[in-house]
Amino acid sequence: MKQKFSKNWISSKQPRKQVKYSANAPQHIKRKFLAANVTKSLREKYGRSLVIRKGDEVKVMRGKFKGKSGKVSVVDVKRTRIQISGVQRTKGSEKLETWFHPSKVMVISPDTSDSRRFKKKKTEEKDAHKKK
Repeated sequence: MKQKFSKNWISSKQPRKQVKYSANAPQHIKRKFLAANVTKSLREKYGRSLVIRKGDEVKVMRGKFKGKSGKVSVVDVKRTRIQISGVQRTKGSEKLETWFHPSKVMVISPDTSDSRRFKKKKTEEKDAHKKK
């Protein structure tokens, strides 16, 4: 491989280059791959999807644990996976936390403790009120 990463690979139609883009992307770009859909009731306020953070409450939408919900306890940016507290699988006699891909969960209620996380959205709301 001549080049480790290029932003031009994202515009390619070739699946091999799309996989190469996501596999070799730096952490600040891989973080954006951690986005998940938001419930319909929260879409007006936060938009269609949010980047998942530790503390967000999510619901599993696909797979063996479909319908279960809990708070995000671990976010692994390198592997593009999250762990949800309370959703565990059994291996032998022990219980283990399960890893989920963010596209398979839905955000029920985001963690609003960080004031900068939704600052951009609030300024857009102010502009919308001024236009009316």
